[in-house]
Amino acid sequence: MQRKHYSPEFKQQIVKEALEVGNSSIVARKYDINNNMVGRWVRQSKNINGLNRTDSRVPQDHKDLLIENEQLKKLLGKKELENEILRDLFKKNKPTIEDKVSIAYKWISLGHSPSFVLRVIGLSRSTYYHRLRYKPKTRKSGSGRKNTRYSCTADGKPVCNEQIKEWLCELISGEGEAYGYKKLTYALRRNHGLIINKKKVYRLCKELDILRPQRKLKNKHPRRLARNRVITASNQLWETDLKYGYVSGEGRYFYVMSIIDVFDRSIIDYHIGLSCDGVDAARILKNSLFKRQQYGNVVIKPVIRSDNGPQYISNVFESTCLEFGIEHERIPFKTPNKNAHIESFHSIFEEECLSRYEFSSYAEAYKAVTDFMRHYNSRRIHSSLKYHTPDEFYGLLLQNQALPLGQVRV
Repeated sequence: MQRKHYSPEFKQQIVKEALEVGNSSIVARKYDINNNMVGRWVRQSKNINGLNRTDSRVPQDHKDLLIENEQLKKLLGKKELENEILRDLFKKNKPTIEDKVSIAYKWISLGHSPSFVLRVIGLSRSTYYHRLRYKPKTRKSGSGRKNTRYSCTADGKPVCNEQIKEWLCELISGEGEAYGYKKLTYALRRNHGLIINKKKVYRLCKELDILRPQRKLKNKHPRRLARNRVITASNQLWETDLKYGYVSGEGRYFYVMSIIDVFDRSIIDYHIGLSCDGVDAARILKNSLFKRQQYGNVVIKPVIRSDNGPQYISNVFESTCLEFGIEHERIPFKTPNKNAHIESFHSIFEEECLSRYEFSSYAEAYKAVTDFMRHYNSRRIHSSLKYHTPDEFYGLLLQNQALPLGQVRV
């Protein structure tokens, strides 16, 4: 490569402009010359003229003015460079890191100091040099495993998706009407021995348009709930409450009073009738003690929790609790959260039974309620019970085979 030769006149012109501007980079870019070469010409010119500046015949105040003039020229050149860099930066609307890197690369490649340019742009050196080496990976469209057309049973027999859809429709029309896709997955595994993923069940339910609508969450304000008990096993805490139903054919209400075990979620006993008083509450309490074998010399008997309804503050119910050594605690007024498990059951009872049917007679309502109670205990699976029914879970507890649930705080 042949080197270029510049005339002394051209060099003097370049040096003069560089000294006037105070920045050799701008002059070098203007004439398309290497910045280092212009800097060397300026230094040589200063060395030649240094004798005049350092001559003892030049007054000291004149020397100070010359030095100050050179410093001001350098400062002016830096300000002009800073303004040009910021002008490029402001052209971008909300510049990203990639925009800042490209602007910094433009000015650094012209020979300007990287530390100065990066400081003006507001970019760290590590980020700049990392982004220069960084190459984003292009994501391939359609990545991921393809949807399967069948699933297998436990014995390896393939079952096509159409058959699985038929089973899902049967579940929805029968016992699994209120199930979401997760419970439908466990129901398919239990009833048909399928090895199937919940994601596939969700996809099939979406194709059939049988997904339950998502509930709308209301804004919740933070509050401190009273938790005064820790339940670790069955028969430690029972909750009871009253629920109303309506017989449209006869134009009257009926009552359902239930007792639920907080730990295993079983409805131990219940009362259904056109009236409900303290005698009925005492009777289902006795029946519950008999069913759970809590009579006699049981060391720790369950605690019964209720609200302040007339059935629970009656003398008959209180005397029954004293007779069998049962501790009866009543929740404060306007605190249904302290009776949360029976309230949750009543919500399920309302959605899956009472609001599902329009009863023409009390006999029809009685049959629907008894069928639901039987279905709830023996057929309906609970996610809180590791997808077991309450009867199954309590049976496993008696055999010491239940899956650990931890503690229940109430």
